[in-house]
Order: sequence, then structure tokens, then C-alpha cells
Amino acid sequence: MLAVLGLIFCAPAFAHHSFAAEYDGNQSISITGTVTKLEWTNPHVFLHLEVRDASCIGVAWTFEMASPNALLRRGWNKNSLVAGQTVTVEAYPSKVAQHAAKARSVKLSDGRILYALSPGDEEQTR
Repeated sequence: MLAVLGLIFCAPAFAHHSFAAEYDGNQSISITGTVTKLEWTNPHVFLHLEVRDASCIGVAWTFEMASPNALLRRGWNKNSLVAGQTVTVEAYPSKVAQHAAKARSVKLSDGRILYALSPGDEEQTR
């Protein structure tokens, strides 16, 4: 019985992935593209961009961001970005997936910057 209780209380700790396991905190990238979708979901918000490569071919990029609650505290809302909007994302590239990254900030065309990291992720980037 004690083992079952231990598994119940430990499961949430294993459900959340480590920043360092998935993203390279030592490398920063800057990607400019057109918003195709903003997924305002728990446990993380996802931003999808179409980015033109050197051949002008559209490449789909996905950026993981903080939780909706954390983004709300940083000034975001689910309408902060809309499809068709051009933005520049500063991010940390994925170690495991191509065209994926953890967004640090999103710069809007009017120059405003919205911060997107999860609380605690800043300590893992150097």
C-alpha cells in the first residue's frame, strides 16, 4: 500500500520534462516567421510559425512556451498573437526535434517584446 501511495505522489514529478533534457540552454536562436497558430493549452502554450528558408520554402516551426497562467502573469492573453502576424522569436533549440525550440521571448512587429519562458527555466540557460 505504501508503494502505491508513493507512486501516486511521485507521478506528477515525472510528468513534467526537464528543460535541460530537451533544449540547449547554451545556444540561442532568432527565428522570424508568420504565426499559423497559438495553442493556449495546459501544461504549455505552443506557438506555430511558418518560416521561409533560403529557397523561400515554408518550414513549420513549433515553439514551446510557459503555461497559460505564467504567460498571463507576464502580460500575455490568448489573443496576443493571431494567425498571419509576423513575429521574431528568441529561443533555445531543441536537442531532440528539428524545427522546434523553447521560446524565450516574442518580438511583435510594433517592437513590443513578450517574455515566454516558464518560471525556473531562466536558471538553466547560460
